[in-house]
Amino acid sequence: MHRTFKAAIGTLASVAMIALTSAPAYAASTAHTKDSAAAYFVMTDHTRKEFVVKLDKPADIEHARELLSGETTDRPHILGRIKPSTAPYNPQWGYHLKPETIGFFDVAIEVCDATIPYVEDYLDEAGGAFLPGYVWCDWSSRLVREIPAP
Repeated sequence: MHRTFKAAIGTLASVAMIALTSAPAYAASTAHTKDSAAAYFVMTDHTRKEFVVKLDKPADIEHARELLSGETTDRPHILGRIKPSTAPYNPQWGYHLKPETIGFFDVAIEVCDATIPYVEDYLDEAGGAFLPGYVWCDWSSRLVREIPAP
């Protein structure tokens, strides 16, 4: 009983630490600015498939460019809410990330982790037990380049 209680406390502490370390950065990066110009970046993951993300917040655009230049290695992975529809800048996929929800992270919970093609393959199940709330956080995601606006 005592070990079970300790394990439960340890698990709760781990989840709290993830929430506390990830949430402020995510919350700060989700403050939407209407007047900002969008920038487009290609991300990939361990599958080597490519996926385009549209960033429209100046702080996120700056962070993405710093990641690409090697100026920072903080919060290298991308998370956000998927929308199950094709975007003009990402026509090969049946979903895209809503720009106003995109952020960067170091560590995230497992329930939102999936690869680019896995999301496509199970898109009809997204929003329920698979990617609850449509939140996607590919743990192996990384930016590879910035591209011109389509």
